[in-house]
This record gives sequence, C-alpha cells and structure tokens, in this order.
Amino acid sequence: MSQRRSVSDVFTVTGSGNMAEAERAEEAGGEPTISREKTAEELKEQANEYFRVKDYDRAVQYYTQAIGLSPDTAIYYGNRSLAYLRTECYGYALADASRAIQLDAKYIKGYYRRAASNMALGKLKAALKDYETVVKVRPHDKDAQMKFQECSKLVRQKAFERAIACEQHNRSVVDSLDIEGMTIEDEYTGPQLKDGNVTIDFMLELMQFYKDQKKLHRKCVYQMLVQVKDILSKLPSLVEISLEKSQQVTVCGDTHGQFYDLMNIFHLNGLPSENNPYIFNGDFVDRGSFSVEVIVTLFGFKLLYPAQFHLLRGNHETDTMNQMYGFEGEVKAKYSAQMFQLFSEVFQWLPLAMCVNQRVLIMHGGLFSEDGVTLDQIRSIERNRQPPDSGPMCDLLWSDPQPQDGRSSSKRGVSCQFGPDVTRRFLEENGLDYIIRSHEVKPEGYEVSHNGLCVTVFSAPNYCDQMGNKGAYIHLNGSDLKPKFHQFEAVPHPNVKPMMYANSLLQMGMM
Repeated sequence: MSQRRSVSDVFTVTGSGNMAEAERAEEAGGEPTISREKTAEELKEQANEYFRVKDYDRAVQYYTQAIGLSPDTAIYYGNRSLAYLRTECYGYALADASRAIQLDAKYIKGYYRRAASNMALGKLKAALKDYETVVKVRPHDKDAQMKFQECSKLVRQKAFERAIACEQHNRSVVDSLDIEGMTIEDEYTGPQLKDGNVTIDFMLELMQFYKDQKKLHRKCVYQMLVQVKDILSKLPSLVEISLEKSQQVTVCGDTHGQFYDLMNIFHLNGLPSENNPYIFNGDFVDRGSFSVEVIVTLFGFKLLYPAQFHLLRGNHETDTMNQMYGFEGEVKAKYSAQMFQLFSEVFQWLPLAMCVNQRVLIMHGGLFSEDGVTLDQIRSIERNRQPPDSGPMCDLLWSDPQPQDGRSSSKRGVSCQFGPDVTRRFLEENGLDYIIRSHEVKPEGYEVSHNGLCVTVFSAPNYCDQMGNKGAYIHLNGSDLKPKFHQFEAVPHPNVKPMMYANSLLQMGMM
C-alpha cells in the first residue's frame, strides 16, 4: 500500500529531467530534443508578445505550436489556458490548466487558472478546492488568501440560496410586492408610466434619462417587470412570425449591457415601431455596466410593441451567469435583491427560439448534441426554469458551430460544438433554409459559416472595451429572407468600466 502524500509534499517533488532525456535522444540519433525545446521556447515568447497586445487568438496559435514541439511542458499549457480564459473558451482553459497540473504538480498558476475556469463556469466548489490547494502551499500569499475566502463565501451563499429557494419554490416575488403602495417622491423628476402603461413619450424620455446616467424610479421598473412577465409567460418556447414580401425585420445579437451602443443601433436603424420590428437574440445583460438600462429599455419596447418587438433568451439570462458577470450586482447596487429575483423570474419566461416564415430559425447558441431534434420538440420545451446542464434547452443557449464535420466537446465547457453536416441534416429534416445565432464575438460583427447555412450576428462592438470588434445587425426581408448585414463601430460611453459589478473574484483578475 503506497503512502499518501500531503499537498506540501507534492510541491517538493523534483523536476522531470528533460535535459537528460534530450541527451539520450541525441545519442539515439533522433531529432535533438534540445533543438526542439529551444524552438518551443521561441514560439512561447512570440505567443507571449501576442498576448501582451491582446491578440489572444494568435497567442493560442503559437502556444499550440510550442506544445506540439514540447508536449510535456506545463507552462505552455498554463499560458494557453490563460489565453483561452481571455477569449471565454472556458472548457479549453479548464482542460489546459488540468493538463498543466498533471504534468507538474508544483505549477501554482495551473491551480489558479483551473480555479478561474471553474469560476467562469459557475462551478464554485471545484474552484474552491484549487484555491484551497494554493493557500496550503502559499499560506502568506495575500492574493491567494483573498480568492480562497471570497470563493468560500460564494459557496456558502449559494448553499443558503438553494435552501431558501426550496422553501419559496411556488411563490413569486410578485406576490410579495405592494407596487401601488410605493411612493414616487416629489424630488423625482424622471419619466413615469401613464396610468401604469408604457407610451412612446415615456420611452423617449426614458432613453434620454438613461443617457444622462439617471435612474428610473423603482416603482416604474416593478410595474414594467410585472407586465412584461405576463406577456412573456403567454408566449410559446418557439415563437413563429410571418413577414409579408414588403416587410423587413432587424435581427440583433448580444448587447451585453452596452447601452450607448444599443442607442446607436436605434439611431442608425430607427426606433422600434409597428413598421420597424426587431428581434434581439439574447445576452442583453452582464459584463457591460449599463445592463439595467439595456434590459429596461428592451422590456419597455416589448410592452409598447408586443407583436413587433421580440426578445429571445441567451445563456446570460440565467442566475449563474448573472451572479458571476455583473447583472445581479448591478441590480442590487441600483435597486435591491428583491428586484433581481423578479428579473430572474422574467428571464425564465423568455422564448428560446424564433422561426421566420417557417424557413429561418433563430436562437442564441446553436444546434443540438444529438440528431433528430424537431421544431415540435423545441415547441414543447418547458422553459420556465434555470437551464439544465444538457439537453435541447441547454444547447439552444450554449452550443457553437465548428468548421469540421461532426460534433466535439465545447470550448466553453457547456453543451457542444456542431459541424456543417449537423447543420445540414437539421435543416433538411425540419424544412428550413438556414439558422441565425449569436453568442460569439466576431471581428466583423458577423460571420457566415457552414456553406451559408449558419449565420452569427454579434451587436456589442469593442466588446468589454477591449476586443476591438465591430458590431452588426441583420435585415431580413420577406421577399427573399436573405441576410443583409450592417456593421457599426463602438460609440463613447461614460467612464464606467465593464465588469464593474461582476463578482469580485473575476474583478481581481487571473494569475
């Protein structure tokens, strides 16, 4: 029976003796290992330079080449893991961090990065385990102690919230609200609902009010949330609309709390109206620090034009993402925890997909982990819940296309990646022309893949103030339903940084 070693013992193990192995390889007449390792180091340094200038995709390419030459070097996987974290490929980041630790149990940054990957995926207990490992090895490391304590607090908080949720499972926040009893103070000079209803004048005043960085009265927000919940709860999981030949609809992708860029879309493309319909394809909130302004504006237009203004759920209209990426913190800072709970209830009623003229299917993420899913199955999804870890509802919110045929594990660590053959089969089986999805930053704001059968649109330009991407929206005309792309650049916004309200662990950064 082998003796069990403590964590500290693991971190005192000596190196693997790569130099001796290199010498043996040279004596055997093979390609000199030292030469390969030197080239690998040069590639790593090039990758580091790309990383420093935030060209993370190029950095990943060079780290990958270094790994190809020296596949047993932990730091290459660790560095690539951090680049994947920056591009939100959390599944890949997690795999690389785990591989780095497997190769070198002393590699502290591997534990940090695996913890960061698990945090990003909402796997708090797994993250806590790695932070605990770090503090055992570095008991005087203040950064490690801070992250361990913060993660511990989050795990306890989640456990408490689950217990409360069980007790309140069948109760809505609406049942505990006395909206009529809420007083609008005399000093409040902002917009108010007319007889409790949204009007175009209210929306115009609201958007200017928000541009001036002012806060809508809580009574108005509660009134709007209760009304929009009622509207959304009556919709099917798959909403179907028909466009006449002369009609056009605008499809927008992720907006992620970038309120001033949303205002620019309306400036460029016109305000929503009965004759200017919109479809916003999920991820309205999180990351950007004006998420409240974005979602209240979108809900306002949904109330004003319920048949012409459409909202679909994204993976960030979920509690786990909102807790990590800022929306929960923003609502609590600007209003209250109770209001966030009501937002959460409303998000659960957002439809999951939309079909235009029975030919174009729109969803936030993408297609499915298994073949054979039909439109009838999408219609039958019980969506009033937090999304499960697998299955059609999860896939609609989380999956991504890939260039090669077949399916593979998700770069995000949730759902899957699907190839051109998967898209073609799904469309043929359901009598559709192509799909439109969002969910991924694209340098040009959009991308056409899978031989024209899969279109991605992303409407948050210069995402998180650092990606430098363009935004885009799509016009679909009833006469031919061919996507027409319109690009736009980011506009200035007040000096409020993205992620200001995000979980403090994410704000602390990643080692």
